[in-house]
Parts: sequence; C-alpha cells; structure tokens
Amino acid sequence: MCGSNYIKNIRSNIGNSILLIPSVAAVVLNEKKELLLHEKENELWSLPAGMIEPNESPKDAIIREVQEETGLIIKPVDILGVFGGSEFNYTYSNKDEVGYTVILMLCSIVSATGRIIDSESLSTKYFSQASMPKLALPYPKSVLFNECSSTYIQ
Repeated sequence: MCGSNYIKNIRSNIGNSILLIPSVAAVVLNEKKELLLHEKENELWSLPAGMIEPNESPKDAIIREVQEETGLIIKPVDILGVFGGSEFNYTYSNKDEVGYTVILMLCSIVSATGRIIDSESLSTKYFSQASMPKLALPYPKSVLFNECSSTYIQ
C-alpha cells in the first residue's frame, strides 16, 4: 500500500485490520473517449488514484496522484461520483485491509511530464469501454465513460 508515514504509524497499532481511507480517483479520457488505466505489480488495473494525505485537499491529492502514477499534469473539472461501502473494500497482497471512500473526478490533461514517479507503477494504457479489463474496484462503466448526466453517489 502507501508508503505514507501516517499510514505506517496507524498500521503499527492496528496491524492488518481494516482501515478507512479517504481517497480520490481520476477519469481521464483521450480524444477517442478511451479511459486511462494504471497497472501495478501483482494487482488488477485501476484508475489513477490514491489516498488523501493529512492536510491535503481532494483537488491537490488528485493532481499529485495522477502525476505520480502517470506522469500527466491534470486539472480536475467535475465530480462524477462518491463511492464506498463493502464493494470498495480491498485487501492488498501483504494482507492489509482498507475501506475506501472515493471521490471520483473527471480530469483534463494540461501537460505531460513523461516521468512516472511512483515506483510501484508498471504501465498506463487507454482502453475503450469494450476492451476495458476488470478493475480493482467496481466503478460503474457508465460513470467512467462519462455517460451519466449527474453525480453518482453510492
């Protein structure tokens, strides 16, 4: 999971027990309306995403996470939904359990640094709705491909 000292300190007290994590995830679509996904070692594909660090705003968190995981500088333009509950619980390979509450944001690309900072990142790739692999978390495809007309709250 995250290398944050904040999380390490909490984990030292609770072990692998479930930890509730406020987080953000980005929907980045290219000109063909394909969705950008992120691949990590030994995990399913996911949206560029991560936890909101202490004293960090959701806007700053999504900008940071997308840059770290993809090398892209983005601008959040809309909130597509808020997700949580048991479907958004996840167990990492080290047995750490998390319960995510995710703010899903539509983002536009400002520029590309060309440099992925996150050492866990293997690759990024755009997928059409028809060719999209299974994701680590069950976001509705209609929301991911921006087919909804209002904010989705789960």
